[in-house]
Amino acid sequence: MHRFDLTAIGAGLPVAGAMQELTDAAAAGAMVVLAPPGTGKTTVLPPLIANIVAGRTLVTQPRRVAVRSAARRVADLDGSDLGGPVGFTVRGQRQASAETRLEMLTPGVLLRRLLADPLLDGVDAVVLDEVHERSLDQDLLLGMLAQVREVREDLLVVAMSATLDAGAVAELLGAQVVEIPSPLHALTIEHAPAPAGRLDERGVRRDFLDHLARITADARSRQDTDALVFLPGAHEVDELVRRLRPLAPEVEVLPLHGRLPAAAQDRATAGRRPGEAPRIVVSTALAESSLTVPGVRLVVDAGLSREVRRDRGRDMAGLVTVSASRESIVQRAGRAARQGPGTAIRAFSETDEARMPARALPQIAVADLTDAALTMAAWGTPGGDGLPLWDAPPPASVAQALRTLRHLELTGEDDRPTPLGLRVARMPVGVREARALLEGVRELGDARAAAEVVAAVSDDHRAQGADLESLLRDLRSGRSPGADRWRRESDRLTRLAELPGARPTGAGPGTVLALARPERIARRVAEGSRSYLLASGTRAALPEGSGLAGQEWLAVWEVQRAQGRSADGTGAVIRLAAPLGEEEAQLLAGPLLTATRTVELDASGRVLAREVRVLGAITLSSTPVAPRPEDIGPAILQQLRTQGLSLLTWSDAALALRARLALLHGALGAPWPAVDDEALLAALPQWLGPDLTAQRARPRLAAIDVASALRRLLPWPEASRLDTLAPERLPLPGGRSARIAYTTDAEQRPVVAVKLQDLLGADISPRIVDGRIPVLFHLLSPARRPLAITEDLASFWAGPYQQVRKEMRGRYPKHAWPEDPLAG
Repeated sequence: MHRFDLTAIGAGLPVAGAMQELTDAAAAGAMVVLAPPGTGKTTVLPPLIANIVAGRTLVTQPRRVAVRSAARRVADLDGSDLGGPVGFTVRGQRQASAETRLEMLTPGVLLRRLLADPLLDGVDAVVLDEVHERSLDQDLLLGMLAQVREVREDLLVVAMSATLDAGAVAELLGAQVVEIPSPLHALTIEHAPAPAGRLDERGVRRDFLDHLARITADARSRQDTDALVFLPGAHEVDELVRRLRPLAPEVEVLPLHGRLPAAAQDRATAGRRPGEAPRIVVSTALAESSLTVPGVRLVVDAGLSREVRRDRGRDMAGLVTVSASRESIVQRAGRAARQGPGTAIRAFSETDEARMPARALPQIAVADLTDAALTMAAWGTPGGDGLPLWDAPPPASVAQALRTLRHLELTGEDDRPTPLGLRVARMPVGVREARALLEGVRELGDARAAAEVVAAVSDDHRAQGADLESLLRDLRSGRSPGADRWRRESDRLTRLAELPGARPTGAGPGTVLALARPERIARRVAEGSRSYLLASGTRAALPEGSGLAGQEWLAVWEVQRAQGRSADGTGAVIRLAAPLGEEEAQLLAGPLLTATRTVELDASGRVLAREVRVLGAITLSSTPVAPRPEDIGPAILQQLRTQGLSLLTWSDAALALRARLALLHGALGAPWPAVDDEALLAALPQWLGPDLTAQRARPRLAAIDVASALRRLLPWPEASRLDTLAPERLPLPGGRSARIAYTTDAEQRPVVAVKLQDLLGADISPRIVDGRIPVLFHLLSPARRPLAITEDLASFWAGPYQQVRKEMRGRYPKHAWPEDPLAG
């Protein structure tokens, strides 16, 4: 069994000095390792763990380029060939063998292995690196591995990070925390903000990229070192590379982002050999923490990040450019001081820095959870129920994801995976793309055609006028940027989806898109318009001049929020779509295609019924039909929900009963029902339904006894105490009684308005609802004009009464105004 030479691998790295402490902590079965950037945790800890355990050790890195870089570095230090003792697996590429003891892989690859083999047979340790990045896959892995450890106590799980809430992760895994300090190299921080700022409504400003190019070229020439520049996305990286090359002709300027071929990524992350020109590597956030670019002593940071944001109201999710977190800019600056003293230039002001968020939101809080929801369902924890997660996902996002999976027929009504769902969950591609790929092969009869569409939409290819068919022609001809990358992905997806015996049907790319996103099947809102209504209810417009203009139906893949003329007043622009026929749209809509019967009352009170066929929010047809007796009740309910309860005739008895029930609900809560408008409208079938079934084709709402209907809401057996808790009348001296006036306003007390003479001789302060609520007396003159208000009659007799008596006995001499009111 191969053993790694830890002395050679860890030479000069701070983590090597903590090997004994790490070995001791590993005996507990789980540990969380905190070590600053540059300490060698990614290099030293995985082979140390591999030496401790007997079986294979799996190590996740958040990105493919980091996986390959880490595997290559450990293999080089070990003196072995990549694919031997050290191997790696990323989507579409694998270098590993039977002798591999240490395998680097992405979190997504490990998730699919767990679904296929929940106990990870033959694996004795799993190391999760850079867990602070809080990717959705990493968060799911933490929860799933915590459950695996409950049945596999021999499985060693390690979480590593430079910055981390170690306590939360340690509690999740039942782990011991090991913190490895590191002597810091000197790091100089400079600020060089651009005068006009960094962003405008379109994203990163072009003049900011010019500014960034100038300060990078100038700083690198002054310091004569390799430099690393951080930008938010691949487009900005390529634009800055184009600007830098003429400003620094003596330097090799290299891009580094996820859209590059593996060879170009590896070239940017490999160390500069003796005699080679100095380098400027321009990178997205993938170089922030998960890999080291050797030789860098200068970092230039735009201070921007590309983060997922979800617009639930419009059912859109996408990447937006925002200020990076303070945690991120610290990580980025640390790249300059990993191997010696360095300088970090921040292309923003200290004021901008102070306004940055402390840390980025975890993906689970902001992302579309459709893929995660299928993973959790396939794991046996639908909706995450029972899965220990670092942060619980937002309930609304989970509910939306579960609805989407049901619409895609990947889960059943119990939210458990269907056979198709299980196959999709284990495929190395997104859920929507995998579903479109598999079902697209069946519809098109051509695995290559389906794979080409999925490869085009799952990468960052830009379509002129949002026209997918035009983009595919450019990719096939090689005219479009990234055509080689698209062709390789198409080959991989074709192998995944090949269906023996399938015959081409002639269906187009729109079929594949509709299978992936049936809720984005769209219909033009009017003849000549470029605006479309999506089945989800969102409206969006084609770009001006799009080749898709005039198409009645579209299958839409990508929609972005937008304002102004480009959005045609819809608030969104279609970025990628393909034509679709109406018949095909209905065949592919699945559960979104429904036929319903609608009923309503017209202005004259007649019941009108219609048969309506809809595709989500798109109305296909609406045909008048003869009403049935059973339509009457629903029509009235609909009118009441639309126009309100004032359509009913509220008698004094009904108003009084409603007020009494409101008092009891406010004072006692359940089971006494809420009777505000919202609650009564929600419960209409329960309390009003029996009266509606008796109505005829021309219903007479005025004939409904609302008081009797309300009594259907009374709880049993508590209803027998209604008159005791909230009586209609209050007994008075001499055998008389007075009506108690109740109100639905919770702030107003029940009132008894009574002539003062009716209470002479009474020393009472009545309270109702089991003594919780006092009754307020409105004391009246013989002419029934107000004299006083009190809830404490004894206090009134003892004080204010004498002034009232003095004023009133001359005005009403025929009525009793005794000096001692309690004597009667």
